[in-house]
Amino acid sequence: MTDKLIIFDTTLRDGEQSPGASMTKDEKLRIARQLERLKVDVIEAGFAASSNGDFEAVKAIADHIKDSTVCSLSRANDRDISRAAEALKGAARSRIHTFIATSPLHMEKKLRMTPEQVYEQARLAVRFARNLNDDIEFSPEDGYRSEPDFLCRVLETVIKEGVRTINIPDTVGYAVPELFGEFIRDLRQRVPNSDKAVWSVHCHNDLGMAVANSLAGVKIGGARQIECTINGLGERAGNCSLEEVVMAVKTRRDYFGLTLGIDTSQIVPASRMVSQTTGFVVQPNKAVVGANAFAHASGIHQDGVLKARDTYEIMRAEDVGWAANKIVLGKLSGRNAFKQRLQELGIEMESEADTNAAFARFKDLADRKSEIFDEDIIALVGDESVTHEQEHYRLLMLEQRSGTGERPHARVAFAMGNDEFHVESDGNGPVDASLKAIELKVRSGAELVLYSVNAITSGSTESQGEVTVRLQHGGRVVNGVGSDPDIVVASAKAYLAALNKLHSKNDRVAAQG
Repeated sequence: MTDKLIIFDTTLRDGEQSPGASMTKDEKLRIARQLERLKVDVIEAGFAASSNGDFEAVKAIADHIKDSTVCSLSRANDRDISRAAEALKGAARSRIHTFIATSPLHMEKKLRMTPEQVYEQARLAVRFARNLNDDIEFSPEDGYRSEPDFLCRVLETVIKEGVRTINIPDTVGYAVPELFGEFIRDLRQRVPNSDKAVWSVHCHNDLGMAVANSLAGVKIGGARQIECTINGLGERAGNCSLEEVVMAVKTRRDYFGLTLGIDTSQIVPASRMVSQTTGFVVQPNKAVVGANAFAHASGIHQDGVLKARDTYEIMRAEDVGWAANKIVLGKLSGRNAFKQRLQELGIEMESEADTNAAFARFKDLADRKSEIFDEDIIALVGDESVTHEQEHYRLLMLEQRSGTGERPHARVAFAMGNDEFHVESDGNGPVDASLKAIELKVRSGAELVLYSVNAITSGSTESQGEVTVRLQHGGRVVNGVGSDPDIVVASAKAYLAALNKLHSKNDRVAAQG
């Protein structure tokens, strides 16, 4: 058994199943490139058969990513598998990940199939997939709650059919570490040809133990691949967190005895990019990537760290990508300095026109804010990741007034398609008035289910505010993100960004967990 731990990132597939976290093709490609810089071994780019949009996203990632294996999920049927293979044609290295539920509950209630039917479908699906791709991964959905005898029979057969990776999902986050590790170990011992495949674990965080369960699957069970997401993103309580398992294995190599191919200095940039793109804010006390992860408030701790860093720090902040770098550019700063900082931050612009547009936004921000931090640059690039030509709604102007004893009032000008509208409204506050003014014309009928404000940089009242707005309409949930030094303007941008996603009507189909 190799001593390398394979990191399989499913942020773009399972992470995207978080309500409101669906991404455009361009957003997915941008994150995939960051995952490649992170040196993730396998990138699960999406579920190609779920929609034309997801197919195009998987295809774009397969065509552009060269250093990581690009994977597409598929149900255990010929149509899904063929669609995945077609999307992956341009990849330097590709993998088809096929799955079918094997727990009694799922087979009876969801699939309405007998165990024998499931067994036969798994066998035939893998045989079909193996004719289209050499690298096949198989997952028995709800594997942890499956009957061991039946599960072993299925796994032995799919390995005979050519599966290279066996992934055991704890689909509903039911496992506890010791028992899950023993479960993986017992499967490997009972399946006669288990040595012919790499064993993998995919754990959900419903009980807060996804990372612990995954590590137990590795240490006790002998798994050598962990499926995880940036920031632990995922439906319900999320998935196993990439940054946590990676740093646990690296920091405690004395215990795990495993090597990793990950460039850990790219962890924080990846975290920021995923958070900004999806609108899912990272909690301040989140391990490794939270704003307070390396902060020391206690006087005793501060004294210890100043005397010897390792008294209270088991990792170095710079090893995971935290840095105190700031770029102080103003009206007289040149385009080359800006482009250089973009490169240092790992931000790739699609064209010179995009770079020029980003630089123009940067200069506009520099007029209003004396110091520009890395976080500001990431936000202003991400804030305009969709070009104006692709946007249906676009903010043009916002004015608002509010004061003690005076009802807040807002005037908003925005574009809707090729038309320009000027609207105004009162509200309970300036943000409420601004959004109500927009809604007077748009009449989306969407329900506002989340409004969140986050300071992009800390320590100054000049900080840009980043606003996340989550809207729900017709069974769809979308996030919109906007940033600006003026929090009311950021709110209007976020609201319009969410309306753009509702207008795009991109379908997303939930799949294996």
